[in-house]
Amino acid sequence: MHIDSSTLPGRRIEPPPSMTQLAAVALRSMILAGELSPGDRVVENQLTETLGVSKPPLREAMRVLEQEGLIVRTPRRGAVVAPLTLHDVYEIFTLRHSLERLAIDLGVPSRSPARVARCRDAYAALARAAEDGDAAAVTERGFEFHLAVVGLAGHRRIEDAYRALALQLQLCMGMNRQARRSRETLLGDALRHRGILELIESGDTDGLRHELVHHGDKTFLLDADNNFPGGSPESLAWLESVRRLGEAHDRTR
Repeated sequence: MHIDSSTLPGRRIEPPPSMTQLAAVALRSMILAGELSPGDRVVENQLTETLGVSKPPLREAMRVLEQEGLIVRTPRRGAVVAPLTLHDVYEIFTLRHSLERLAIDLGVPSRSPARVARCRDAYAALARAAEDGDAAAVTERGFEFHLAVVGLAGHRRIEDAYRALALQLQLCMGMNRQARRSRETLLGDALRHRGILELIESGDTDGLRHELVHHGDKTFLLDADNNFPGGSPESLAWLESVRRLGEAHDRTR
């Protein structure tokens, strides 16, 4: 009997991931979890031991991450996690917060239940990642949650501008997670974002602005002048203002 395969439900068997794919996932997770920070050397001999993979697939995985922009090759140092200067961080955060404030001003209280539902769904994904104990996924889902917050404005160009920050912002978020790990669990990280969601649901624009200013996303900056090269007059003045305005309370939050 002839069976028309076009009428059957999907039964295609997907091939298992290759060692290169598995190594790329593992190395990407190390970076987004903050285990490897911007500027850190990516040492093949150490990673073959850590990941339990041979050099050929590891090198291919490193090329994948190089194409993504997470790894760069520099003279004399070889492969390193994409470096960030203090001025880079200054630009990333000032642009990020400007876009978030503008999106909140335009989109809160929300006139679109679908946009609020997107924030709820993004928070649920973040909470699941925290429950699973996956620090890299918490970084990725955390970015998606903030992108959903920006999406409240219903303004494609603002969201596109925020999305353009994805890679460098997630590198900063990974460093922040690492800086907070001794005082905040992954579940605690998710709980901070729950407060943002509740303010969105209540339509509290002023409360949301305040919460995002004091969100705890700058803990890694408290010692930034020691950890980051490339401080400019603008970035050093900004860092001082961040501390002067009370961001140092992040140490205990």
